[in-house]
Amino acid sequence: MATTSLTLEPAELPPDAVEVGRIADAWGVKGWFKVLSHSSSPEALFASKRWYLQPSERGAKAFVGTVLLSIRQAKDHSDTVVAWAQGIDDRNAAEALRGARIFVPRSSFPSTSEDEFYWVDLIGLSVVNREGVALGQVQELMSTGPQAVLVLAYEEDGKARERMIPFVSAFVDKVDLPEKRITVDWQPDY
Repeated sequence: MATTSLTLEPAELPPDAVEVGRIADAWGVKGWFKVLSHSSSPEALFASKRWYLQPSERGAKAFVGTVLLSIRQAKDHSDTVVAWAQGIDDRNAAEALRGARIFVPRSSFPSTSEDEFYWVDLIGLSVVNREGVALGQVQELMSTGPQAVLVLAYEEDGKARERMIPFVSAFVDKVDLPEKRITVDWQPDY
């Protein structure tokens, strides 16, 4: 089996970088690789032609630090994303990237319409109800199929707790990104 020397361009991670996926494995023999997107809608992967990679936390590392990958092509293929990059020209080179974390600058994400939000923009926002009662802070979002659910962290009687609120217009009155606040029609005892 031939070995491939992997030459990747060292880079600085942009200050607005967001982790959007991981490289899963090689795909085919010409340097394509499969990507596990962190989003069910991987538009950010398709919109950016410059991906920043960092090695996996575990396992063998083909590189250290942050490197820049210039994407030739990225596309949907059978419920996954496949991509091909400059300098990744055979299966061995693609396999060497297995497990790498993919970051793209937030500034390269496609713009959203008025009532659309990227999940990454909602993480950390405080959530209050119509009466101004603080319900918690968004820790993560979870997809339940037809809708997303806000997972809030809050404290009660000195103990860390979790609260879930469907992220749908019936319960979410307003998302105010500049104020870092989401207002909901929800009571603390729900």
